[in-house]
Amino acid sequence: MVQGVLDAIGSVPPALACAIIALLVFGEAALFVGFVLPGETAVLLGGLLASQGHLDIVTLVVVVVVSAVVGDSVGYEVGKRAGPRILQLGVLHRHRARIEDAQEMLRRRGGPAVFLGRWTAFFRAVMPGIAGLSRMPYRTFVVWNALGGLAWGVTFCLVGYFAGASYQRVATTIGEGAAALLGLLVVAALVTWHVRRRRREAASEVP
Repeated sequence: MVQGVLDAIGSVPPALACAIIALLVFGEAALFVGFVLPGETAVLLGGLLASQGHLDIVTLVVVVVVSAVVGDSVGYEVGKRAGPRILQLGVLHRHRARIEDAQEMLRRRGGPAVFLGRWTAFFRAVMPGIAGLSRMPYRTFVVWNALGGLAWGVTFCLVGYFAGASYQRVATTIGEGAAALLGLLVVAALVTWHVRRRRREAASEVP
């Protein structure tokens, strides 16, 4: 299925190719399409097509960034309006532990968690909904969402553009690297929180 979608993107007129990429990027968080086909794969392929002259790279970047920001905003509203029911979806039920990690990350880091979540496929799909569910102020969410969408969209479009036919290998490498970095940041945040809590407890025990 995934390969079929990617083949379709490369075989249609430029306008339709951009529309398909936009839909996949938009749907990643808004419709949880990211559990089936990470948007970064489609974006990297779009970059490859741009390097071959099939798409315009500037148009691609604009389409990807706008779709990413709008899609996450819709995901935020879904989480805000659907409440805890969103966590009962079958596609999410199997990932309960990872969702709890995302919730803890959001509690500890706030807005920056939205930006960091953009770089890992799973967190990219669920973080906007969890932000809405957690009642993060939309003003805070939209700023970090826009920064993340811009940085992520430009990065992956250009990586696909310059990587050429190696885009699949690059997608895997970047995805693994981003996941590792995100894991280190979460661990560091938890250690910092634990140390500060111990210090507060020690201070409160001083007569």
